[in-house]
Amino acid sequence: MLKWLSTINAWISRLCMYVAVAGLLAIVVVVAWQVFGRYVLNNTPTWAESLALVLVLYVTMFGAAVGVRDARHIGLDSLAFFVPDRYHIWFELTCHVLVGLFGLIMAWNGGKLAQSVMTYKIPVLGLSEGLNHIPLVIAGLLIFLFSIEHILALLADTKVEPSWH
Repeated sequence: MLKWLSTINAWISRLCMYVAVAGLLAIVVVVAWQVFGRYVLNNTPTWAESLALVLVLYVTMFGAAVGVRDARHIGLDSLAFFVPDRYHIWFELTCHVLVGLFGLIMAWNGGKLAQSVMTYKIPVLGLSEGLNHIPLVIAGLLIFLFSIEHILALLADTKVEPSWH
């Protein structure tokens, strides 16, 4: 089951990273267009800042989920140094359980927040304000899924291969 889950998670993680990189490139284009419009055309595009802010949310959340999958997130390595070797696996399991729990809480509350503001519109863009909170739900669920993979790998005494390996 771990091999199957790792294969799927690696694919999802790579997809998220591709989306995050595309979003980052889109941010560069949007901000460059805004600067060009402001200083060259003397006509600032009003939609550019709002769109860049929405894109930043997606890039950040998808990047954070990939960071959990590839173990590039902020960990408790400094505390793990003080844990005796015989308790190290329990410490790592606790960390992954807490990260997974955080992901579930983030997804749940992000969903509630998105639902509560779905009828509001993002100024200038005219899109639903809930669009800003959907990445919280997606990334939270992915963080939970990736944490499950790490827990299963620890129990099987293996390591999760990074998506970019």
